[in-house]
Amino acid sequence: MNESRAQTTKDGIRIYQEVDFAGMAKAGQCAAEILDLVAPLVKPGVTTAVLDDFIRDEIERRGVTSATIGYKGYQHASCISVNHVVCHGIPGGKVLQDGDILNIDVTVIVDGWFGDTSRMYVAGSLPRKAERLIEVTHEALMRGIAAVKPGNTFGDIGHAIQEYVEANRMSVVRDFCGHGLGLVFHAPPNVLHYGRKGSGPVLEEGMFFTIEPMVNLGRPETKVLADDWTAVTRDKSLSAQYEHSVGVTATGCEIFTLSPSGKFFRTWE
Repeated sequence: MNESRAQTTKDGIRIYQEVDFAGMAKAGQCAAEILDLVAPLVKPGVTTAVLDDFIRDEIERRGVTSATIGYKGYQHASCISVNHVVCHGIPGGKVLQDGDILNIDVTVIVDGWFGDTSRMYVAGSLPRKAERLIEVTHEALMRGIAAVKPGNTFGDIGHAIQEYVEANRMSVVRDFCGHGLGLVFHAPPNVLHYGRKGSGPVLEEGMFFTIEPMVNLGRPETKVLADDWTAVTRDKSLSAQYEHSVGVTATGCEIFTLSPSGKFFRTWE
């Protein structure tokens, strides 16, 4: 029934109706609340499996569905990417050390709608170079979001992110990108985090998608490990990522995945 409400552009991008924003907001808030709740558990001596178990239990307690468990064979309720892991880190027996930084990525399905978000955490004390990387990554995300409004293009989003990151002498990962979502997990368009102003499809009211820049302290190149999931920086430099799900409104955009308690940025405070 929900599916019939969505129309598509010539680029295959779904256009949802105003009523659909409420469903996306509910799903986004659920995912954001879970990321709020897991924050106190992130500390030295804890394994990433413990964090994932908490997330899985919280999803079950809420009576919603994990979008990642069973997705292409993946068996965890989150992706947890530590230090030089760029994305898709698999939770397991890795013990967090003091000063480790990590991205936790959660996607839930609530009444058919997908809420997808990730943010950075630190175990223990935060090294200054890692703090600067995290700050730049978050600001890059918000600059990309600021470019979201009808009439702009997806290239405007990517350009805003790339320009800011490279001005801070860091690099934008090009091997992974944001994506459309809504009643499906992944859909057109590919939301690149680099690009030229005015390039790519034009933004229209009713588009739902993620913006999720991955930023490296070193070079942008990545490689995927033998598990076919974990992506790491080729030069072993630190990497950070933030992700919001957004919807294009008549005058700008709505962020569906803002932290209810304001913890989206400085989760360690």
